[in-house]
Amino acid sequence: MENEIKKIKRYCESLTTYKRYKTREVKIGDIPLGGNNPIRIQSMTTTDTMNTIATVEQSIRMIEAGSEYIRITAPSINEAKNLQEIKNELRKRGYKTPLIADIHFTPNAAELAARIVEKVRINPGNYVDKKKFEVIEYSDLQYEAEIERIRERFSPLVKICKEYGTAMRIGTNHGSLSDRIMSRYGDSPLGMVESALEFLRICEDLDYHNIVLSMKASNTQVMVQAYRLLIQKMEEEGMNYPLHLGVTEAGDGEDGRIKSAVGIGSLLEDGIGDTIRVSLTEDPEFEPPVAIALASRYQNRSSHKEIKAIEKHPSNPFEYRRRESFEALGIGGSNVPRVFIDFSKSGVSEYSDLARVGYFYDAKTDKWSMNDMAADFIYLGKNQITFDIPNGLRAVYDFNFWKELAKKEIGFPLFTFEEYKTNSESTSIFNFIKCSIDDLDKENLNLLQNDSSVILIIETDNLHGMAEQRRFFFELIFNEIKNPVVIKRDYTNLSLENFMLQSATDIGSLLIDGFGDAVFIKGESEQFTLKDVNRISFGILQASRVRISKTEYIACPSCGRTLFDLMETTDKIRKRTEQLKGVKIAIMGCIVNGPGEMADADYGYVGSGPGKITLYRSKDIVRRNIESENAVNELIELIKEDGRWVETVQ
Repeated sequence: MENEIKKIKRYCESLTTYKRYKTREVKIGDIPLGGNNPIRIQSMTTTDTMNTIATVEQSIRMIEAGSEYIRITAPSINEAKNLQEIKNELRKRGYKTPLIADIHFTPNAAELAARIVEKVRINPGNYVDKKKFEVIEYSDLQYEAEIERIRERFSPLVKICKEYGTAMRIGTNHGSLSDRIMSRYGDSPLGMVESALEFLRICEDLDYHNIVLSMKASNTQVMVQAYRLLIQKMEEEGMNYPLHLGVTEAGDGEDGRIKSAVGIGSLLEDGIGDTIRVSLTEDPEFEPPVAIALASRYQNRSSHKEIKAIEKHPSNPFEYRRRESFEALGIGGSNVPRVFIDFSKSGVSEYSDLARVGYFYDAKTDKWSMNDMAADFIYLGKNQITFDIPNGLRAVYDFNFWKELAKKEIGFPLFTFEEYKTNSESTSIFNFIKCSIDDLDKENLNLLQNDSSVILIIETDNLHGMAEQRRFFFELIFNEIKNPVVIKRDYTNLSLENFMLQSATDIGSLLIDGFGDAVFIKGESEQFTLKDVNRISFGILQASRVRISKTEYIACPSCGRTLFDLMETTDKIRKRTEQLKGVKIAIMGCIVNGPGEMADADYGYVGSGPGKITLYRSKDIVRRNIESENAVNELIELIKEDGRWVETVQ
C-alpha cells in the first residue's frame, strides 16, 4: 500500500500494486456483497412488473447468463405488491437469487417492497427530494430544514429495512440531482457524492449499515471522478460501504460495451467496485456476460510484475485536466488524441487497403476522400507503400528500414532509445521512440528534457499494464518532460468483444485522467480486422470524452417502466441521424430517465405516456405528447431548426 500518497488524494489502496479496495460486507439474501467476496454481477428486467410469468422467465434467462442479483422496477404500490408473486414463482421454480426493487418517486412502494425483497434501490435525487430544474438559493437554515424534511420521510424506509434485514442501495445519478443539491454544489461529482451522503448519514444515525452506494453517470469522466471522490469522503467520515458500478444510459452494441468498459474498467483497474451492472439497450440477458468479462480480468491480477511506488500523486484525480505537452507532428499540445493503425504485417499495396481505415481513392479524379474516423498515422514497419500517401495520413517506419529509403520524407522513423542515441546523424525532423517504463533512467530522461523532436510510443507487457503506463506518465510529470506520448497496447488471440472491452479499459483509463496524446492498439486475431481496430480506437476516444467523431446516443437500458420499444426506436433514430458528428441524442423510455438522466444530451426523446413522446432541447421541453409514429420526424425537424442537420453523404 502507498502510505505516502497524500490523504486528500487517496481513493484506492494503491496506484501501482493491484489490490481490491476493502469495504464492509453487506448481506443481500444468501449472496453477500463487499468485504472479501468476489465482484458480484447483476442486471435488471425489462418486462412489465405486473406480468408475473414474463418477469420470472426473463429473470431466469438473466440468472442463467450469470446475474447474481435481479433488479425489478416498482414504480407504484401495485408493482411493489406483485414482487411477492414474482418471488414466490421464482422460488417455486428453484431459484433463490436475491431480488432488488428499483424505486424512484414512490416511498410507499419502497416501504412495501422492503418487506418482500432482499434489497431496495432508491435514488436520492427523486425519492423524497425535488427536481424541477429551478434555480433556488437556499440559506443555511433553509437547507437544514430540507434535510430534516428528508429525514422525516426517509426514516420509515430505513427502519423497515433494518427490521426485515433488507439491504439498500443509495444510487445517485448525475442527471437527477435535486434542485437543492444543484443550488449548492452544481451539476458536479461533488454534488453526486453529497446527495448520497445526506441519505447515508441518516441511515447511520439510525444504526442501519446494510448499504451499497453508486455514483452513475453517462459521462465516463464524471462517473469515475464521483466514485473516487465518494471513497475519499467516506474515509474522512470513517465509512467503507461497498460500491455498485455502472455507466448509466451507455447505449447498445459496440458503443455501449466500449463506454461501459471505459467507465467501469477504469475503477476496476484500481481495485474499486464490489458489484457491476452493465446497462445496455438490449435484452437484459446480454448484460451479465459483458460484466463477467470485465470482472474476470482481475482474478489473478495481484501476481503482476512490481511497479515502483510513488511518493505523491502528481495530478488531481477528482477532475479532468490533460497532461501538458508540446505539439510535434500534430500530436500533443491542444490537438485531440490521434489514432495509429498497424499495417506492419499486411503492408499497403492497394488503394483499397486504406479504405479499412477511412481513406477512399477515386481513380476517375485521382483524388482521396476521408471520413470522420480516418486514422491519422499508419505504422508500416519494414513495408514500403507503393503509391503516394493521401494528405492527412502519415507513415511511420522502423528506423533501420527508413534510413535506407530513397525518399525519407515520405515517413518518419521509429527508434529504440539505444538506436536513437547511436544514430543521431540519421534522425528526422520528428522522431518516434518506442519505450517502456524500464527505459526511464537518468540518461534517457535528460535526453527527453532537451529534445523536442521526440514523440514517445510507450509499451508494456505488465499484467497490470494500465498502472505501469500511468506510472510512466507520473515520471514524465515529476521530471517536467512534455514530449507527446502515444499509448500502445498489444492484444493477441482475443474475441472481438474481449478485445473491445480490454482495450477500452486499458486505454480509456488513461485518457479520462488526461494522459495520452494518441492511441496505438495492435490486435492480432482471426476474429477481427484492421477496420475493426480503427473503429474501436475512435470509439474509445469518444467514450472517454476526448475526441468526438460521430453522433452519440445516450440510451437507457429499458425496464418495466419503458413506454416504447427502446431497441427498435434507438435503431430507427440511429439510422436517421448517425451522420450528425458531435450531436448527443438521449433516448429515454420514461420520465424517470427523462430530462435529468440525459444531462449531457443536446436533444431528448422521452416516453411521456402510451404512444406519446416528448422532445427536449437539452433539459427544456420543446414539444409535448407527440404521437410516437411522428416523433422521429419531429426530432429531425427540431435539429434542422437549430441548424445542426447535415444530409447523409451517399
